[in-house]
Amino acid sequence: MENIVWINGSYEEDNRIFDSKRQAEEWTDALLPDFGPYLIRKMNVGYATPDEREINYLEYFLPKWASYNNVKISIHREKTIIDGQDIYKIWTQQV
Repeated sequence: MENIVWINGSYEEDNRIFDSKRQAEEWTDALLPDFGPYLIRKMNVGYATPDEREINYLEYFLPKWASYNNVKISIHREKTIIDGQDIYKIWTQQV
């Protein structure tokens, strides 16, 4: 996980577990402006959250966002435990 720009941490919602799938999907889709510049520059970018649904949606959205910019990526994800809380991570790797 070297050379990854982690974009989480700048929003209050980054540590939120959403009440519904729809809220999680809307929030995740709204992250395109945060991911886009890194994808265009062909930089590896990642996100971490306690809400696994966000990671699932990012796993769906990231390849689409990359293809819009003719960028080829692979997706990686993992679950870690920080202070007793599950944290889900997803990041891109340029292909």
